[in-house]
Amino acid sequence: MKKELSKITNLSKVEKVEMRGIIKQFPGVLANDRIDFDVHRGEVHTLLGENGAGKSTLMKILYGIYHQDKGEIYVNGKLVNLRSPLDAIRLGIGMVHQHFMLVPTLTVA
Repeated sequence: MKKELSKITNLSKVEKVEMRGIIKQFPGVLANDRIDFDVHRGEVHTLLGENGAGKSTLMKILYGIYHQDKGEIYVNGKLVNLRSPLDAIRLGIGMVHQHFMLVPTLTVA
């Protein structure tokens, strides 16, 4: 698996990711309203906000799960169209999904 993944990713070449004017709407909900976000190689960022603020939606757009209604995404200054997670992976963008309950049928006790 590692060998195959290394063939399709450019992780070592990603220096900057930019999101400009990102807008995403769902029926009755404006999830992201003109969001600008930059991250450079080696930086760590935190997105903070209440439930429903649009944090996960923004990251799902960056990972190609959702497509923005308006706005642009640049990787290393080049405009990209992330139509799927595979597009993101090929550019060196990955995502670790948050799960509160990995095995819903088991309890702690």
